[in-house]
Amino acid sequence: MPREIVFDTETTGLKPFDGDRITEIGCVEIIDLLPTGKTFRRYVNPQRDVPEEVVRITGLTTEFLADKPLFSEIVEDFMAFIEDSKMVAHNARFDRDFLNSELVKIDRERFDDRRFIDTLLIARKKFPGAYNSLDALCKRFSVSLSERSLHGALLDAKLLAEVYLELNGGRERKLDLNPRKKQAQRRNEPTTQEIKREIKAVTAPLSDAQRTEHRKFLNQIGKNAVWNKHL
Repeated sequence: MPREIVFDTETTGLKPFDGDRITEIGCVEIIDLLPTGKTFRRYVNPQRDVPEEVVRITGLTTEFLADKPLFSEIVEDFMAFIEDSKMVAHNARFDRDFLNSELVKIDRERFDDRRFIDTLLIARKKFPGAYNSLDALCKRFSVSLSERSLHGALLDAKLLAEVYLELNGGRERKLDLNPRKKQAQRRNEPTTQEIKREIKAVTAPLSDAQRTEHRKFLNQIGKNAVWNKHL
């Protein structure tokens, strides 16, 4: 069963190699496209001011982030969580470039491009010409946005996990992805021999005593009953 990490980042802006930094990382572990319940979330001190237009989107202010750990202080926990799993993001290049920019700053190895799965590219192939933002996909797949008053890395990762499932076959896959459930169902199914015994029990000929009792029952109902003429 493949393990993947659906993740998102919040940042101070759009240009990681021009000074913008990560302010939040959120990750959701999925196995066979289904969330396991394990998540990872860290706020990060960007060591710079957060522009007001970004605060309006994320709610993360310079003051709030001032006492949060640096990326260098959370990187080990982050790496331990993701392990060597594939990483799923919407517009993955954006998040990948921010991660790599932070890794370069602390002399760590960059992520290989091949490690990332981009749900935006998947959506564009599935719905060519359509608007394929995360919000648009949530609405298309009836994924609730009721908790999303602001952008947050962990919340967006959770939403994306649901969208990723839909892009790969939808919720009906849940019925097929639990091998234990399948085994239990097979254990509860009657065997061929059991079915034959049940059929034989139903179709076995009546004994003389059973026929006599049946005639008495019919006589009580009425001698003119239609089925009485066939005995």
